[in-house]
Amino acid sequence: MPGAMKGYSALALLKGGFNGHKSWPRAWRAPEPKAFYDVVIVGGGGHGLATAYYLAKVHGVRRVAVLEKSWIGGGNTGRNTTIVRSNYRLPQMQTFLELSLKLWEGLSQELNYNLMFSQRGALLLGHSDSDMTRLAELGDSLLTNGIDAKRLSREQVARLVPLLDMSPDARFPVHGGLIQPRGGTARHDAVAWGYARAADALGVDVIQNCEVTGIDIQGGKTVGVQTTKGAIGADRVAICVAGDSSTVAAMAGLRLPIESHMLQAFVSEPVKPMINTVIMSRSIHCYISQSDKGEIVLGGDPDLYPSYSKRGIPMRIEEVAGQAIGLVPALSRLRMLRCWSGVTDMSFDGAPIIGKTPVENLYLNGGWCYGGFKATPGSGFVYAHTLATGAPHPANAPFGLERFASGATIDEAASGPQPQSR
Repeated sequence: MPGAMKGYSALALLKGGFNGHKSWPRAWRAPEPKAFYDVVIVGGGGHGLATAYYLAKVHGVRRVAVLEKSWIGGGNTGRNTTIVRSNYRLPQMQTFLELSLKLWEGLSQELNYNLMFSQRGALLLGHSDSDMTRLAELGDSLLTNGIDAKRLSREQVARLVPLLDMSPDARFPVHGGLIQPRGGTARHDAVAWGYARAADALGVDVIQNCEVTGIDIQGGKTVGVQTTKGAIGADRVAICVAGDSSTVAAMAGLRLPIESHMLQAFVSEPVKPMINTVIMSRSIHCYISQSDKGEIVLGGDPDLYPSYSKRGIPMRIEEVAGQAIGLVPALSRLRMLRCWSGVTDMSFDGAPIIGKTPVENLYLNGGWCYGGFKATPGSGFVYAHTLATGAPHPANAPFGLERFASGATIDEAASGPQPQSR
């Protein structure tokens, strides 16, 4: 667990580095669960911890428990490519993710924790005339809603990312691009640690190694959960478990319009700075960035079949590496350092589900497809509002579960390909 470094001298930090940080205080407590809470949040990832923090800070709800079946930062929060942006296609997603991006911009200061948030820009490439038309339409939509976007010519893209293959016979010819200058990256595990420490300081119980095994319902009303540490009563139970949303909701007899798919990511050995922005291509579903440690971070399509596995398959590594090298040939000289997989909730319209469920006092935050990490602060902020008031925040009002029954779906193509088995 990371230590709280505030007030430490350089000598104390050096000493901590040599003695295994034995002298550092805990960043958050390790409490045993109480018998009852106002709100129990199932899932100790970024969204669950952010929800707990905003419940306590904004709404004064401090009898809150966050239940994590493993360790903080061990789930999807630590298994993504760290990209932050709000340049989505539909106005509902734009409004939501712009709220989140504005929270990101002051989050390190608010939590007093360095999240390594870097607004290096998020560049979408266009590989054809039709791509450029779609990017122009997207840029106009973003600017209309007050979100930053700048269309780039082929020459401007070449100046921004000199290592892109701009040759006439490139595998993926670049015609231009659209950049969101305020987009960028943040360190994923630091986000979980920062929210956990801040929530704990406000009285929230962050309880690790506490798996929820059942949801207690009496007379159609949720009254608590069963866990590996015993029964815990609650006025409200909030599901916030990323790729496991369907399995946890099934404990309450709910079947969700979600499939769980495995999504892999990869990093190279660290090198000197060579890519100074986030590179994305919607046409080939490849994205590339460089971490602060110098590693090249790569991602692509999910494995397009339902799975709860976190083991990657070699063909996806080969596919993503080929796409990345096609865009930036210099990457062919790098060695792969490691790869990992996360399990994503793929909703059938590409948009999240945030709000009440048909079971009274049971709430759901899931279905984030590829967009979960970038939405972390905004998701926590509006979910906390919904839990505290019983009504949705204006930003998450369109994302209720009931939209699938009414036909008011939000077909967000910017999220990437959607599940096929409908």
